[in-house]
Amino acid sequence: MTVSKHTDGLGARAWKRLAWMWVNFWLARSGRGFFGRIATRLAGCGYPPYTGGLELARIQLKGYVSASAQISHTNLTLGNNVFIGDRVIIYQHEGGGAVELADRVMLFQEIIVETFAGGSLHVGADTAIQPRCHFTAAVAPIRIGNGVQIAPQCALYSYDHGIAPGALIRNQPLQSKGPIIIEDDAWLGFGVIVLSGVRIGKGAVVGAGAVVTHNVPDGAVVVGSPARVVRMRSELSEVEQIHFQGAGR
Repeated sequence: MTVSKHTDGLGARAWKRLAWMWVNFWLARSGRGFFGRIATRLAGCGYPPYTGGLELARIQLKGYVSASAQISHTNLTLGNNVFIGDRVIIYQHEGGGAVELADRVMLFQEIIVETFAGGSLHVGADTAIQPRCHFTAAVAPIRIGNGVQIAPQCALYSYDHGIAPGALIRNQPLQSKGPIIIEDDAWLGFGVIVLSGVRIGKGAVVGAGAVVTHNVPDGAVVVGSPARVVRMRSELSEVEQIHFQGAGR
C-alpha cells in the first residue's frame, strides 16, 4: 500500500510537470498572428473560460491575450503579465494615439477601447476593468492610475459632439473639456459614465449608475446623475461601508 501511494504521488507530479511544460511551450509561441492565436488556444487547454487566462497571464511576463481578442492598433504597449480577455476590441482610428497597459492590468471580456486623433489611453499597474466597459479617447487623453477598480459596463468619453444650431450634429466637430484622469485606488461602480474634463481623485468611490461631470475629491463617495459628494470615506460608519460596497458592484 505504501509503494502504491508513493507511485501515485510520482505519477501526479509527473503529470503536473508535463502540463506545466505544455503550457509554457505554447505560451512562449503565443501572439496576435494566426499561428500565435493557435498557440494561445493550445496553452489554454484545460483552463476554464472567462477568468482562466488570468493564471496564464501570471506564468510568463508576456502575459495573456485571448485568441478571440481583436486588436487593430499600431501603438499598443503592454507591460508584464497583462491579461486581455475574450472578445476585447482595441481599435485605432486614423490619427489615434497610444494605448498603454502597465504591468498586471486586467481587461475582462468584451471591453472596447478606441482612440481617435488627439486621444490616447494609459492604464496603470494592477488596475482591473470588468466586462463590457467602453473607453473612447478622442481630442483629449484618458489616464487611469494604479490599482483602480472599474466595474462592468462603465463608459469613459474624453470628448463631446458640438451642438451648435444650424448644422447636423453628426457633421459638427468633436470638442472636449479636457482629459479624463482617474487617480490611484479609485473605484467605479457598475454602469458609471465619466465625461470629458473630469478628475476622479485618489481612493474615491463612484456609486453604480452615476454620471460624473465634475471633479471628485480624493477619498470622496459620490452618487447620482450628475454625481454629487455624499460623504468622505474617512467619515463612513461600518454600516455605511457595507451599503456602499453593495452599491458599487
